[in-house]
Amino acid sequence: MARVRYGARTEAEIAAARTASSRLPDIWSTGVVAIWETDPDAVAAVLPPPLKPTDRPLARVNISQVDLPGYPLGAGSFAVAAAHDGVEGWYPLVMPMTHERALVGGREVFGEPKKLGEVVVERDGLTVRAFLARHGIAFVEVRGAVAGELPLPEPVLKTDFYFKFLPAVDGSGFDSDPVLVRCVRNEKVRKLERITGDVVLRESMYDPVADLPVCRLVEITIGEKTSDQRGKVVERVDARALLPYIHQRYDDPAQVLDAPPEGSA
Repeated sequence: MARVRYGARTEAEIAAARTASSRLPDIWSTGVVAIWETDPDAVAAVLPPPLKPTDRPLARVNISQVDLPGYPLGAGSFAVAAAHDGVEGWYPLVMPMTHERALVGGREVFGEPKKLGEVVVERDGLTVRAFLARHGIAFVEVRGAVAGELPLPEPVLKTDFYFKFLPAVDGSGFDSDPVLVRCVRNEKVRKLERITGDVVLRESMYDPVADLPVCRLVEITIGEKTSDQRGKVVERVDARALLPYIHQRYDDPAQVLDAPPEGSA
């Protein structure tokens, strides 16, 4: 009988897949990063406990084209500065990706708020335009002109926070206590340039980043970077405290908050 592909894999096949994924070469991306000071009350409002605001109310957008051989990927992130247990990092609110492959590991393993979307980075000489779009709305756009090269920074560790959870099958909350995940990335940069420009936030009911306005622009850069990623669970979270924020993850929260009718398929 021919092999049934949905059948169980052997231990050797599982071990080989794990080994292959642990030996990936450096994957470089070209990305635009903008950081700005925003409304501190808005930052505090979007942070689920136990995350807390940092001393400086920052928002950041990262818009990248990733050089995956034969599989180019657009990857984006819109985040606010956050702290937990003395560690400062970023709490992403939405992470648009252009392919489903990029969603699976991030959402299921780390709890990243990834969604399918449009991610574009364009450069024509010194002119740069980059944006994140979903449902036909470019809800954040960065535009400007390259103003010169910047010194290459040393490799640095950067931290992101995510909440990993599974909505309950009966619509009553979660199947088990959610967890707070701390992800650390070792980032290396091989090219970095400063951009003079601006950040445009557009109204979207699905991605309401316009609630975190640009009060003072800190910097815009374009660079070529690579990073690895390691995550760990740092705390189990009170489900009742996280539930009011669950809508951040979904375009239609009713999909996970409404229990299906009894006996429905």
